[in-house]
Amino acid sequence: MNWQSLKSSLEGLQTRGENLQQKIRGLRRRLTLLLAVVGPGLITSNVDNDAGGIATYSQAGAQYGYALLWSLIPMTIALYVTEEMCARMGVITGKGLSDLIREEFGFRPTFFVMITGFFVDLANVVAEFAGVAASMEMFHVSRYIAVPIAAILVWILVLRGTYRQVEVIFLIACGFYVTYIISAVLAKPDWLEAAKHVVIPNLQFNSGYLLTLTALVGTTIAPWQFFYLQAGFVEKKVGPRQYPQARADVLVGSISCMVIVFFIIVATAATLYVSGQRDITDAVQAARALIPLAGKWAGFTFAFGLLNASLFAATILPLSTAHVICEGLGFEAGIDHKFKDAKIFYGLYTVLIAVGAGIILIPHVPIWKIFIFSQVGNGIWLPVVVIFILLLVNRRDLMGEHVNTLTFNIVAWVTAIAMIILTLVLVYTSLFQTPPPAG
Repeated sequence: MNWQSLKSSLEGLQTRGENLQQKIRGLRRRLTLLLAVVGPGLITSNVDNDAGGIATYSQAGAQYGYALLWSLIPMTIALYVTEEMCARMGVITGKGLSDLIREEFGFRPTFFVMITGFFVDLANVVAEFAGVAASMEMFHVSRYIAVPIAAILVWILVLRGTYRQVEVIFLIACGFYVTYIISAVLAKPDWLEAAKHVVIPNLQFNSGYLLTLTALVGTTIAPWQFFYLQAGFVEKKVGPRQYPQARADVLVGSISCMVIVFFIIVATAATLYVSGQRDITDAVQAARALIPLAGKWAGFTFAFGLLNASLFAATILPLSTAHVICEGLGFEAGIDHKFKDAKIFYGLYTVLIAVGAGIILIPHVPIWKIFIFSQVGNGIWLPVVVIFILLLVNRRDLMGEHVNTLTFNIVAWVTAIAMIILTLVLVYTSLFQTPPPAG
């Protein structure tokens, strides 16, 4: 090899090295942008795996084994489509959903949204503190100790923390959902059988199966999510240039949410369904039943996951409600505001926490009726909110070139109509079904 050839080879290596460095810098830049935006989508999707959701997923696995796993793919699509529209509106307009409804449709529709949201979310907050109480009783801690401590902790977190500090804690809480993966692995399921049911639908046309399927959809997509998600991107000051990263955040959140649902169903299907213990009415029953079948660590990690999810949701649900009402009335809202600048926002948050936790401390409180009320309320509220979202996101004067495409509109409207039908079925069955047997 002569000197000229060696020189050309070295120059080629140098050029490739420089190109590689540029690609690495570009990747770092994109990763930095993503990390700066990530949060609202991941948090909102995962917090919906709350006490009520975990109970529903546990029932699905205990009663039907792997048979309902096929529904997770269409539910992931539905969750992503609905949340992406809200993320896009927040990023492009810089306004929350309640704020946009007030500006574009007037005060009366906004007032309906606010009142409905307040009472439905209050019932949901009570349900979350019920999850705290039940999970801590698994560890032999009385609800009269656990619930007040939990209420004080979540209140201080929001009142004293900045948005960034609170978001970091929420993201850490998302990580604790790994406990359900551990529970599923310890349950030693038939992974090949589970994977087969994910891609091959196993439809059953009986009322119990259809009701459980409807409940899965109803508990996965809740109206409060849309308000909190959009407010999160607005409060984080995510602009149009960061829209691709915001969309990626929502996509990752939607997928991770369904992954956790997969492992909860697998854990209960591999143990409770196989052993014939199918009369499960809540997540704590499922955790207790796992212990003799998969070992105490499977049961305890399942119960810890419930505690984490309940605390997580008990913090975010009141925040979402406070955002809805304050945006609708034009008051200051957001964690980055000091108490003196957002008294109504923090006052509403405090009331929801205090009342939600206080109800759980009442002896013989009818928890089942509260669960039913929140379920029915979500079912009534959801179709209205989805229609508002679709009307707003297609307004070219608001969204400019970021309105839905024809394809996206078709997917969105089909998703919305399917959600409306399923939630109406859920409302009907919830109103006329009888409470489950005790214990």
